[in-house]
Amino acid sequence: MGTLDLIIIGAGPAGITAAVYAARKKMQFLVITKDIGGQTAWSGDIENYTGYQFITGPELVAKFEEHMKRYSIPLKENENAVELEKKDNLIYVKTDKGEYKAKTAIVSSGKRSKELGVPGEKEYKNKGLTYCATCDGPLFSGKDVAVIGGGNSALDAAIQLMNIANKVYLVNISPEVTGDPVMREKVEGNNKVMIMNKTKVTSVQGNKMVTGIKVKENEKEKILPVQGVFVEIGLIPNSDFVKGVEKNDRGEIKVDNYNRTNVPGIFAAGDVTDVPEKQIIIAAGEGAKAMLGVFRHISRLK
Repeated sequence: MGTLDLIIIGAGPAGITAAVYAARKKMQFLVITKDIGGQTAWSGDIENYTGYQFITGPELVAKFEEHMKRYSIPLKENENAVELEKKDNLIYVKTDKGEYKAKTAIVSSGKRSKELGVPGEKEYKNKGLTYCATCDGPLFSGKDVAVIGGGNSALDAAIQLMNIANKVYLVNISPEVTGDPVMREKVEGNNKVMIMNKTKVTSVQGNKMVTGIKVKENEKEKILPVQGVFVEIGLIPNSDFVKGVEKNDRGEIKVDNYNRTNVPGIFAAGDVTDVPEKQIIIAAGEGAKAMLGVFRHISRLK
């Protein structure tokens, strides 16, 4: 593969939208991604994406895929970018399966789940402990589960699980739950959910599979007997592989209004950037802006 016009890293809402715009501009480009849909695939019910009064995350991802297929977008799936840097006026991307080069790049690699960092977490990962209620919730039908966190993603997980599980503990380290009022009302009004504020998880316990979590509530330790643990305490940007670009103290890539980074030719879009508010619709818009910025940049090079 020779020198491309553009390489897009990641195929969440930002990357997919950028790819559709690139295809319509007849650019020579490639999308490299470990999965399709990104965090959208983890979402439960989506009620704020324009044009759909109600759609689930997996359904929206299926619509994204349909759109990509319509344009026969060149895609390297199940491939992880391990290094991206600019050398000799070209962008070089190294993955776990190959190397590519292009005149420009859009980093739209999104975010990944933060870990609790407590004993038992790694041991019981995928053995009752998970970071995705949408993916794994159905496995816990009729069981007692704990959702760790107090923001929108934790509330979304609790809403999904209260229709599946027997009992849902919402374990929140903060003094109160902080998500959207509409979501809070759904959770607070459900008798299956027990909200535990000012409560910290100290360990995950089990015997081959999760059997409970140890928590500290108002300095008192107790064990919650649960078979499932859903960790929803925030996200970390997937930006480690990008060399030479400015990032903020959270590791988010800094971009300007045109989605340019401090390195000419490297653009970024979506949740991996420092753009405020992480929403599907915002990421999609940022992907469009980034691609139009790339097109302008390449036109000037010519």
